[in-house]
Amino acid sequence: MIEWDTIPELVRSAAERYADAEAVVDGRTRITYAELGARVDRAAAACLACGVQVGDRVAVWAPNSPDWIVAALGAVTAGAVLVPLNTRFKGAEAADVLRRSGARLLFVTGTFLGTSYVASLRRAAGEGVPEGRGPLPGLPRLEQVVVLSEDAPADFRTWKEFLARGEGRPTGQVRDRAGALHGASLSDITYTSGTTGRPKGAVITHGQTLRAYEIWADLAGLNRTDRYLIVNPFFHTFGYKAGVIACLMRGATMIPQPVFNVDTALANMAAERISVLPGPPTLHQQLLDHPARDAHDLSALRLVVTGAAVVPLRLVERLRGELGVGTVLTAYGLSEASGIVTMCRRGDDPSVISSTSGRAIPGTEVRVTDRSGAPLPPGTPGEVRVRGFNVMRGYYEDPGATAETISPDGWLSTGDVGVLDEAGNLRITDRIKDMFIVGGFNAYPAEIERLLLLHPDVTDAAVIGTPDPRLGEVGKAFVVRRPGSVLTGDDLIAWSRREMANYKVPRAVTFVDELPRNASGKVVKGALRGRG
Repeated sequence: MIEWDTIPELVRSAAERYADAEAVVDGRTRITYAELGARVDRAAAACLACGVQVGDRVAVWAPNSPDWIVAALGAVTAGAVLVPLNTRFKGAEAADVLRRSGARLLFVTGTFLGTSYVASLRRAAGEGVPEGRGPLPGLPRLEQVVVLSEDAPADFRTWKEFLARGEGRPTGQVRDRAGALHGASLSDITYTSGTTGRPKGAVITHGQTLRAYEIWADLAGLNRTDRYLIVNPFFHTFGYKAGVIACLMRGATMIPQPVFNVDTALANMAAERISVLPGPPTLHQQLLDHPARDAHDLSALRLVVTGAAVVPLRLVERLRGELGVGTVLTAYGLSEASGIVTMCRRGDDPSVISSTSGRAIPGTEVRVTDRSGAPLPPGTPGEVRVRGFNVMRGYYEDPGATAETISPDGWLSTGDVGVLDEAGNLRITDRIKDMFIVGGFNAYPAEIERLLLLHPDVTDAAVIGTPDPRLGEVGKAFVVRRPGSVLTGDDLIAWSRREMANYKVPRAVTFVDELPRNASGKVVKGALRGRG
């Protein structure tokens, strides 16, 4: 039974119930649940002082950190709708989502992985409309930018300066604002690109989030003694909700890791006695295969939740046998369904865990259908469709795409091909939309193709996913060059690294005279896959 109607109610409840327990650990920084609640209230007060109203979109473009948690929960407590931005985005990609969402306030990291996000955003959105309409003229609806750092440009604010805006604001104002929310209030918009390459924002409510991740926490067996290494990025539905939200529900300790590095993960797991570690199969494979693994005490690890790709039975067996992990579960979800659709149950046979993504969660129906939407019998592949409380309210300000994706009777078309067995376990077998998964990140060929076509020497392009032993899949591009061009594959890959998120960058390029197309002009990607 859900005890909270809204995320602010959950935060306040956690601060009271688990007051002295560690909520967030980041190196020497150790924050109790009571302290976290106070920090969230302070951030919410600053949001109110900056003019944030109920329903305003507030974006966060930063890696996993305590400040991300406080900024996001503070904004949501102030009634804002959270818009998480992918940290792999380049400036133009981030600016596009900020523009589409109409974000009014942005929290952004300073420098991450050697890149100044502020400078990147300035280059992408520093021009476009007359001066005096916000810190970034190309984003006139973005009124304020807060840098999660001690330094910021003159027209931006530092995190410290932002928080100071809320000092002296009566606590009752924050409580009143949070109290104006209810379960049907919008909580977040997660942008995910489809086959057209146009980012679409999946709109989710407080009630949907809380119900979904109460179920997740229950099925996973998360409890207040757990110490949870959150490697999944917070900008992913799963990282934020199966991580932060689920921990708030159960009083578990969050240890956010800003980027996956196997050495750092092993050190954290040993030093912090990590008991819970969700992540894609590649993450767990790297941990198991690391030559220094035995030098670290990983005996506290008891729960692994994975998915996003085929999970080898051998991986499940190794996690249980070599690391002594008591519970290994697989799951399937997508942003349009609050991040969770199916999940294995504790006690399932290892073969079920490795070969399927489990069964529909309570309150959700899953079908495999033909093209007309008619249900297919068990064992027959077809499109996976979902109906239930977890299905998004729609794509933000995109009724056309919403109507194409959600039927009048509430069935969400996932675009994935799957098979149900007699017990209702779902196995994902293919992707209708040609999406492929690079180290746990969804890569959409149409979006990558659109970016490749921005290169002056590229006249046509098609991208497919190919197997990769480390990342699961990577992109391969088939490219038609401008006549007379001497563009090389290495040149195009280097250019791509500057223009798009790393996981989208093709790892191989094949130049062709023309792309194979059918009678309607669509590229026949099956023919490209046949070329290897």
